[in-house]
Amino acid sequence: MHSFKCGAPVLDFVGTLRARRNVVPTEMLTSPESLEAWFRESGLVDADTSCEPSDLEQAIVLREAIYLLVVATLAGDDYDTDALELVNETARMPSAVPQLTQRRRRRVEATPQQALSSIARQTVQLLGGPDAALLKECSRGECTQVYLDRSHGSRREWCAMDPCGNRIKAAAYRARKRTEARSASPVRAGR
Repeated sequence: MHSFKCGAPVLDFVGTLRARRNVVPTEMLTSPESLEAWFRESGLVDADTSCEPSDLEQAIVLREAIYLLVVATLAGDDYDTDALELVNETARMPSAVPQLTQRRRRRVEATPQQALSSIARQTVQLLGGPDAALLKECSRGECTQVYLDRSHGSRREWCAMDPCGNRIKAAAYRARKRTEARSASPVRAGR
C-alpha cells in the first residue's frame, strides 16, 4: 500500500501526500488504519498502534511541518518557526522503544504519539546531520517526492525508477523520436 523509496523513513512519511503541485494531490493517509499500516510497513513498529482520527490529524499536521522544513533545507531558507517548534516539541516526547523478546528478536510496540515522536527525531537527525546535503526533489514535474541521493556523483534525478524514472526516460525518448522525424521529413520532401 505505502511506498518506501526515498532513502529515509521520514522522507517516505512526507511522501504520503503525493503530487503536491496537482490541483488535487493524492493523500495516502486517508484513515487511522492507513496511518497504522504506514507505521508498520515503514518498520517503525511491529504491531498495530491503535490510531484514532485525532492521531491521523496530528500525523498530517506533523507531516506538513516536516515538509516545510525539508523544502526550506532544499532552498537554503530559514525554517518556518511554527513548523520548527512543532517538530522539536514532538521530538521531545517519548519515542518508540525497541524491546528484546524471549526468542531473541527485536520488537517495537508504540502508541501513535511515540511513533510520531520517532518520526520527529528522525527529522532532527536527518536535517541536522550530514545527510541533509543529499536531499533532492524528484525532477518529474508531477512528482514532489524528496529523496536522499546517494548515487555516485550525486547524479540521480528521480525518486525511483518506477514510475518516475521510467516516465522521464520515455518522455525523453519520444522527444528524440519527434526531433528525428522532423529532421528526416524535409529530406523526403525534396526527392
